Amino acid sequence: MDHLAGGLRRRDRHVTGRTAGLYAALALMGAGWGLSQPLSKIAVGGGHGTLGLMVWQLVIAATLLTAVQAALGARLRTDRAALLVYAAVALTGTVIPNAFSFEAVRHLPSGLVSILLSLVPIFAFPLALALRTERYSPVRAAGLLLGLAGVLMIVGPEASLPDRAMIVFVPLALVAPFFYALEGNIVAKWGTAGLTPVGVLHGAVLLSLVLVVPMAFATGQWIDPRPPWGAPEAALVLSSVINIAVYTGYVWMVGRAGAVFAVQVSYLVTGFGVLWAMAILSETFSPWVWAAMAVMLLGTVLVQPKKAGASLLAAPDESGETRSDA
Repeated sequence: MDHLAGGLRRRDRHVTGRTAGLYAALALMGAGWGLSQPLSKIAVGGGHGTLGLMVWQLVIAATLLTAVQAALGARLRTDRAALLVYAAVALTGTVIPNAFSFEAVRHLPSGLVSILLSLVPIFAFPLALALRTERYSPVRAAGLLLGLAGVLMIVGPEASLPDRAMIVFVPLALVAPFFYALEGNIVAKWGTAGLTPVGVLHGAVLLSLVLVVPMAFATGQWIDPRPPWGAPEAALVLSSVINIAVYTGYVWMVGRAGAVFAVQVSYLVTGFGVLWAMAILSETFSPWVWAAMAVMLLGTVLVQPKKAGASLLAAPDESGETRSDA
């Protein structure tokens, strides 16, 4: 009996240690992704155009992802099904949301943009209803209403924003979460053609480069990458590296603990985004913004499905269909 009890205690300690490690990794990912918004604010402060910033962000991402894929021995698929997936993710998950995010953070406090990014699940619910991948739920509908109430708490009261003129730029910050939600719904409905999550992102980043480079040249927003470099350039490089590193960690987390556990990182991204903005950029927020963040996060909790559905970060099973319980 003593031997059995000792074995149970060792098992419990192992499980507890594994759980603590997963939560620590989740917190680290939330802190990393949350840091990307203040870094983007610093990057746009250098006066560079949005498309120019996106080009070099994508170049860094493409370089890192190519190295990862080479290390994994994975090849870039170029069949029609793969190209359609790359195109969908490039447009809805990279080019459009990134462009609007850079413009939003150029005109709005970084912390506020982080708060509004928490609306991804709230936008995802009505889109899922429209695509008939989800059924109506009163509880999740209540979460949707709370999300809308949070937006109104930011744009309504006179004292909510540091400068009332900023209100016209709030819609810019809503474009990214809408398109991230659209991306998730597209993948949930049509899948990823058997591609791995890193494979999808690799192809999407390369295709995004093909789209953005000509636009940067055509609009005069090309950035000469030669020195001297300052804080804006360093911030762009750091944010790009962090995003790829955290994304890779997120893929690992989905495979290790499941998508339902991993998706909790979204709450941490919002919280850390606000804290980093306060620490690095000395941003302050009115009581209305703090209350709006609480209301939005509550709405996000309510609108999340009990069991996460397929997503870009769900691992493909042997049949090529995505699943979220990896």
